[in-house]
Amino acid sequence: MSKRIVVMISGGGTNLQALIDAIADETIKNAEIVAVISNKASAYGLTRAQDAGIEASVFSAKPYTDAGKSREAYDADLAEKVTTYAPDLIVLAGWMRILTPAFLSHFPNKVINLHPALPGQFAGINAIERAFEAYQNGEIDHSGCMVHYVIPEVDAGPVIADVIVPFEANDTLDSFSTRLHIAEHALIVKAVGLALDQN
Repeated sequence: MSKRIVVMISGGGTNLQALIDAIADETIKNAEIVAVISNKASAYGLTRAQDAGIEASVFSAKPYTDAGKSREAYDADLAEKVTTYAPDLIVLAGWMRILTPAFLSHFPNKVINLHPALPGQFAGINAIERAFEAYQNGEIDHSGCMVHYVIPEVDAGPVIADVIVPFEANDTLDSFSTRLHIAEHALIVKAVGLALDQN
């Protein structure tokens, strides 16, 4: 029986596309993406999902914020929605919101996140920009990306897989970002396969 994956996104969905392609060509075996959820209606990843025949929906935080409701209230309702898909694995592929235990407690060891930095480095937002700045300051000669299990502490859960991406002479932020994103696409496919084996 196919393992059921829910992918959560906030943007363009290039890593979602990598997963769609990997399932289609059976690089990832016995799995299907049963839903894609975005917290932003403008996310192009929703179009990618629809083009692949995957149910896609928006779950915006704005109504909660406007009503003065807590982050936990949003997370609890989001968890209720995700539960309806009976997921074996939840993949945060560019999901730009921190999830609280109000969500995570419903899915122990089932939520994984792609983060564009190596374990223990540049947790949180703007990781690529911060790594590039550190490189320019002579502090590091490489960065990378990782996929990890999600815990309440941001970008600090157990690592499933990571990959180093060296800086090159004459790198710009754009050139480095491009190479890092290519590495992410391969890494997320590998890590989802590993996580499915563990679940």
